[in-house]
Amino acid sequence: MNKREQAPTHEALDQDFLDAQRARLIKLRDDLTKVADVAGEEEEAVQFEAGGEARDDADSAEGMAIQENDEAVFHRNVGRLAQVIRALERMDKGVYGLSEKSGSPIPKARLIAVPEATLTLDEEERRD
Repeated sequence: MNKREQAPTHEALDQDFLDAQRARLIKLRDDLTKVADVAGEEEEAVQFEAGGEARDDADSAEGMAIQENDEAVFHRNVGRLAQVIRALERMDKGVYGLSEKSGSPIPKARLIAVPEATLTLDEEERRD
């Protein structure tokens, strides 16, 4: 069965919606991959510049705070990238839009807001 003939995962999701979501997920995947690549290059540059250069405590503390923030953003983006990839895989399997946990339909509005969602909002909130 090709992607165009694939049945919607639940009655609220028609093929046009699934096609649009696939395009959004692919763009999001590509954007997050580029951000991760740039972050890796910037980290290499920082490590190179820091080698052998004396710094005072204020510069060092500020630099560490910036680096910690950058690392947190990087890890959040890596996590989101994994979710996007998982959502694309679920789309290929014909289960996009159904909760990984319960199998319940994820509301269309949630999928529009968070295309990589694999849990209902209630399930996500209980997990956190």
